[in-house]
Amino acid sequence: MTEARQADGPASFNCLWCGRPHQPRGSDDLEIYARLCPDCVGRAQDNEFLRFRLREGLRLRAEASRARHADDNAAMRAYYSARADEYDEAYSGPGLAPLERAVFQADLDTVTLWLDRLPMGGEIVELAAGTGWWSPLLAQKGELWLYDVSEEVLERARRRLVAHGLRAHIHLRDAWAEPDREVDGLFAGFWLSHVRGERLAEFGALARRWLKPGGMFAFIDEAPGPDYTPIDDGLQLRRLSDGRQFSIPKAYHSPDELLASLRGAGFSEVEASTTTRYFVHGQARVAQAQDEEAR
Repeated sequence: MTEARQADGPASFNCLWCGRPHQPRGSDDLEIYARLCPDCVGRAQDNEFLRFRLREGLRLRAEASRARHADDNAAMRAYYSARADEYDEAYSGPGLAPLERAVFQADLDTVTLWLDRLPMGGEIVELAAGTGWWSPLLAQKGELWLYDVSEEVLERARRRLVAHGLRAHIHLRDAWAEPDREVDGLFAGFWLSHVRGERLAEFGALARRWLKPGGMFAFIDEAPGPDYTPIDDGLQLRRLSDGRQFSIPKAYHSPDELLASLRGAGFSEVEASTTTRYFVHGQARVAQAQDEEAR
């Protein structure tokens, strides 16, 4: 089988049925796993061999997705555990020129005030909480449950809350773990940019399952720059001050992408916007039971 990798995309292949060469658009295209061109995929219902290849392609893609998910989780856990001591440096705009750092700090103030004003209360879950930069604001709004996969960052979150005279339930938990109850509020700070584009809808659905009718999901994250292009293979190389390097999943989602995934997950009253340059933030609500009945 002849294959060739182009500089700007995944490897091309010859279709197993018609023999024509095909250049996939993305590394997760079903055609890659089925080894069929789009035309033959479209004709699968009329041919037993094509149906078999399509089923096999779906199976292989699902296996690859599970393996990639496991690799992503392991990489994230290792990176943030190692980075715990220098995690909060990210909030000072490291590496920016003085003028850009001023813009960064102004944008950070904007999203902080936005979160402070957000009408969120009751039982609140914070996923992928890191060192708890946003946790004091959330802990003042309701009963906070704070989750992350790294013990090292959670210890720093605990210290931050204690310094503010605040309390929260702090536990090790994967952000992808299935919800064990419904709560009033859900928050994710700088987590959605670690969700690959093909899994954004999946996470939106998981966020929806966390919430009671009328519950709110809120998020703050890094915004894609005007010249942003997707990161190759969805991974970004990160270096720590001691020289260690980690490859972690990273994708900068636009407000439109986030709005579409949240609406698709069944949220209502969905909002998302960017600050001057550096952050994207938004909120979405689960419709009240009477609102659902009226639809």
